[in-house]
Amino acid sequence: MYKPLVAVVGRPNVGKSTLFNAIVKKRISIVEDIPGVTRDRIYFDAEWLGHEFTMIDTGGIEFIDSDNNIFTSMRYQAELAIHEADVILYVVDGKMGIQPQDQEIANILRSSGKPIILVVNKIDSIEQEVNIYEFYSLGLGDPIGVSAVNLMNLGDLLDQVLEYIGKTPSEEEAEDAIHIALIGRPNVGKSSLTNALLGQERVIVSNIPGTTRDSIDTHWQHEGSEFVLIDTAGMRRKGKIDIPVERYSVIRALRAVDRCDVAVLVLDATEGVTEQDKKIAGYAHEAGKGSIIVVNKWDLIDKDSKTSDKFSEDIRRELVFMQYAPILYTSALTKQRIHRLADLVKFVSEQQNMRVSTSVLNELISDAQLINPPPAKNGHPLRIYYMTQASVKPPTFVLFVNDPQLMHFSYLRFLENKLRETFGFEGTPIHLILRGKKDGDTE
Repeated sequence: MYKPLVAVVGRPNVGKSTLFNAIVKKRISIVEDIPGVTRDRIYFDAEWLGHEFTMIDTGGIEFIDSDNNIFTSMRYQAELAIHEADVILYVVDGKMGIQPQDQEIANILRSSGKPIILVVNKIDSIEQEVNIYEFYSLGLGDPIGVSAVNLMNLGDLLDQVLEYIGKTPSEEEAEDAIHIALIGRPNVGKSSLTNALLGQERVIVSNIPGTTRDSIDTHWQHEGSEFVLIDTAGMRRKGKIDIPVERYSVIRALRAVDRCDVAVLVLDATEGVTEQDKKIAGYAHEAGKGSIIVVNKWDLIDKDSKTSDKFSEDIRRELVFMQYAPILYTSALTKQRIHRLADLVKFVSEQQNMRVSTSVLNELISDAQLINPPPAKNGHPLRIYYMTQASVKPPTFVLFVNDPQLMHFSYLRFLENKLRETFGFEGTPIHLILRGKKDGDTE
């Protein structure tokens, strides 16, 4: 269900992200004393007095003659946020006072026709409240002084927000939305893929590695299905993480994997599978997430009838632990095959939520043991009594045996393969847990 949108805009370094984090009560936007740290529109749900709304953090708006495409894109992202917002929080710096750009931004906001709340940030004491009055000259009504760092006067600010967005509580967001995390190295085309899927410039696209620094949630509807698309910062090797901002981005990207249902590993077709790709894929696999491998920039490859088969063989050899993941060859630039991704995500989600009855599982175990008897150690044979499914996402099965120490990893792999041959479970890892007659569980 639609929730009112509240956009936070203003010049760089006036405390927009700090205010955003204070309102949503989480460290979502990266906060550094560096202009331009927040580049994309960051969305996160917030609540005040039982009323829900969605906050949008934006990059700072600057009016400078520059060939810097990043700052141009940041301004464009802020303008998009202004266009889609229901209420705008215009944040200015109470310590610095009015700056020439403040009036220019005020003129843009007035022309939007949207409700505007003028927020004078960095008012950290009663003595500093006198700094508020000069901002009346912006012609945006009564300013409200706050301290985002010290959480001062945020209640009064949020009361004003509620006056604009109405008093009707929002309905809960549909819980059946599939959360998708786009993961991969920097500059493999994750942001371009996001924009191609959504059909708009939702996130900044640049050929400079590391452009995306925050994980961004976007609600996406496709042919009646609900998705939440998370475009994450590219993950680099630890040795190449030189500044705190990028370190936060990697942590946030890993958190995005933790809270997604399906991880889409984006590879660069021109580079193949790298060591870092293996580490990223391994993280998603160990986290038990459904996985899809997207080979992007496929339009840049000279192809014949066997090119994709050979590329798939290379991927399977390099990502041997992720044999279950389907592979999709795409081009975000030409939009080649990207329409298939939504159906593939739905299919993987169904596979990872599949349940199999205990009676059917025990038939499979009986047949498997006839084909390939369980191993023995020092004359003691492994006995499998029965199997049951404990959970989904990922499908997790408990094997009740006489002694877990008698189970060889190759036989566990054999049983996993039988499960996949019989039921599919495509795109999802399978967890097998051993439980002995005495005590303790062993994976």
